[in-house]
Amino acid sequence: MKKTVLGLTLTSSLVLSSAFAHFQMLYTPESALEKGQTIELREVFTHPFADEHTMDMAGVEEFYVINKKRRKDLKNTLKAITFTGSHNSAKAYKSEYKAKRMGDHLFVLKPTPYYEKGEDIYIQQIVKTIVNVAGTPTNWDEELGLKAEIVPLIKPYSIWAGSTFTGIVKSNGKPVPFAEIEVEYLNRDVNLDSNSMGKTKIEAPQDSFVTIGIKANKDGEFTFGIPKSGWWGFCALGVGSDKEYKGKELSQDAVIWIQAKDMK
Repeated sequence: MKKTVLGLTLTSSLVLSSAFAHFQMLYTPESALEKGQTIELREVFTHPFADEHTMDMAGVEEFYVINKKRRKDLKNTLKAITFTGSHNSAKAYKSEYKAKRMGDHLFVLKPTPYYEKGEDIYIQQIVKTIVNVAGTPTNWDEELGLKAEIVPLIKPYSIWAGSTFTGIVKSNGKPVPFAEIEVEYLNRDVNLDSNSMGKTKIEAPQDSFVTIGIKANKDGEFTFGIPKSGWWGFCALGVGSDKEYKGKELSQDAVIWIQAKDMK
């Protein structure tokens, strides 16, 4: 995405206090479960670190989960909600899923493109979140051939804080060289009962620490050190094959969420 401020065109990795990164969340409290259970999910379009504004989701085109090559459509499980951030409330969704089978449950959400009035463009972020049951790995690294996708090279649910995460940015199965990637920390607890954000955990020393900009190498691969436990989002900007929607520019992004744990 590009942002125009005071007549200057800036890439969105150059974060301004009034223009923090958009992230489509596909949230659940825990990514590594001891045993099978019914889990809660929240689908919210927001700014995970600053929580300065929550955007109305325009709808959902696809929502499904894959476990051991079995794909299950979850779109009919979505229920419309109002989600409250620190500054406003917006249209979002909630859902439940019975994660009973052992192994990896790979969730994919493809929302309807969101119109960003300030930039006069549409944004569509195709999101992956992986939940594991009982510690048995199955399909966490499965490549789905999405129009915009980050394929993990490290299990996204078994990461110690202080270690690293590595992934490959792809579009329709092909690596995207030198892809621009935004990284943000989910800086608040999510209250599932009230569908709202909690209190701020960390104060950034300067705005460039809110959204961290990195780039993939020539093979579309990137590595990022994880300094703190919690949920981290990675968004590869504009890497999707679709470039236009309703006659306007479309930024079709790839998002993956990972969860890090403290070593105690």
